Amino acid sequence: MALGSAGVLVTATLIAGAVAAPAASADSRQGQDREARGAAIAAARAAEAGIDWQDCPADWGLAKPIQCGWVSVPLDYADPYGKQIKLAVDRIGNTGTPQERQGALVYNPGGPGGSGLRFPARVTSKNPVWANVAKAYDFVGFDPRGVGHSAPISCMDPQEYVKAPKMDPVPDSEADKLAQRKLAREYADGCLDRTGRAMLQQMTTPNTARDLDVIRAALGEKKINYLGVSYGTYLGAVYGTLFPGHVRRMVVDSVVNPDRDNIWYEANLNQDIAFEGRWKDWEDWVAKNDAAFHLGTTRDAVQAKWLQLRATAKKNPIGGVVGPAELLAFFQSAPYYDSSWVPVATVFSKYVAGDTQALVDAAAPDMSDIAGNISSENGNAVYTAVECTDAKWPTSWRKWDRDNTRLNAQYPFLTWSNAWMNLPCATWPVKQQTPVNVRTGKGLPPVLIVQSTRDAATPYEGAVELHQRFQGSRLITEKDAGSHGVTGLVNPCINDRVDTYLLTGRVDRTDVTCGPHATPKP
Repeated sequence: MALGSAGVLVTATLIAGAVAAPAASADSRQGQDREARGAAIAAARAAEAGIDWQDCPADWGLAKPIQCGWVSVPLDYADPYGKQIKLAVDRIGNTGTPQERQGALVYNPGGPGGSGLRFPARVTSKNPVWANVAKAYDFVGFDPRGVGHSAPISCMDPQEYVKAPKMDPVPDSEADKLAQRKLAREYADGCLDRTGRAMLQQMTTPNTARDLDVIRAALGEKKINYLGVSYGTYLGAVYGTLFPGHVRRMVVDSVVNPDRDNIWYEANLNQDIAFEGRWKDWEDWVAKNDAAFHLGTTRDAVQAKWLQLRATAKKNPIGGVVGPAELLAFFQSAPYYDSSWVPVATVFSKYVAGDTQALVDAAAPDMSDIAGNISSENGNAVYTAVECTDAKWPTSWRKWDRDNTRLNAQYPFLTWSNAWMNLPCATWPVKQQTPVNVRTGKGLPPVLIVQSTRDAATPYEGAVELHQRFQGSRLITEKDAGSHGVTGLVNPCINDRVDTYLLTGRVDRTDVTCGPHATPKP
């Protein structure tokens, strides 16, 4: 999922929002038919061409036996013989016998804007959670269109993008709001200038789903096995709707609510509420572990320290570079992922004890990391391009102002930061689409849905909504937990069921509720 203030990418974040989508017109239906035909043509071509697997380029950081290759897809599926772009894919073969092999398991980590190329490394690093599944499947990752090595897009100069300190996302005045609106408009214009209209117009979830089907064909697979996390669940939901007969097995983990009214404006507002709840969970945990962190024995005491830190950074950015926007980008990873609970609390604790350098090292941009900064800017550009092009967004500033002012009163942790990150969509320079109506189609098998109840980035209601839309699906709920991305954590109640489903296709007779995974220890 991708979150943060406009110009601050939080590592591996998801989401974002729209007004109610109108029913599909005859024109749009005709367009969808043309695109469906284009996707079939592209898939047939890819099936014939296959993938020329080679050792991965040295600078991709993917060592043997992982292999890399390319799949060509149409830029615009309505014009399948027109301009093509190349998508980077990688794989590692199944670790079991040829008899045990069940095909390829294709992965998307979310974003929009996340790269899936690290997925095969779960095998080379001998990740125990995935050991059983790796016996049966080739693990396949890819950079979606616009991402990383796949015709990457850009909206602004990467060094400028990461430069700090940025404006405090929480406005003190109308002048602050006006300045943020100007930045958002400039960012939207920058996407058009640096990416070009032809590419920007085609940066949508349905096109990425069509790309996924072309990858399936290039792999020589009749049907796909798919694992999607965060935004990857929405990609899976759209793929399952457009290509229900091409799905063999599908696991979606930490689910975007696919309701058309939620994509994408409302999704972000709902996220702001959920983040506040998970931020409080983290503060409660910090207070409980006061012996380790010395940040206060109650949530209120920890919150007071946070507000104090924020006020200090606002007055004088810490180390000259860490202001409120940079603090938020760093601290936001705690409500996102339980794996960040200890590192974030440790840095906070060191700062309060007088060590400011630890905070600067953790939260300030590294201007010398040119490649990392290009990657961060690219991730945010794709996030913005996909969410802004996928759906209609409100164009009235009064609506944005009213909705976010109201939410900020009760849920201040993320609200304004999230608003500015998504505001380029209000002045988006290419035509905005109508989201796909996610639903069950002929041939769709049971889909396995996994979700924690206190997830901040993709609130629990999203899993319930997808479960209702995909007939025969099963929902595994991780109760009283809230880490974003559940299937990679150690929780036998979940891990065993994911293994069983991917290895045998079997699901429980009814939905299942599991207890939470282990809470991090300081």
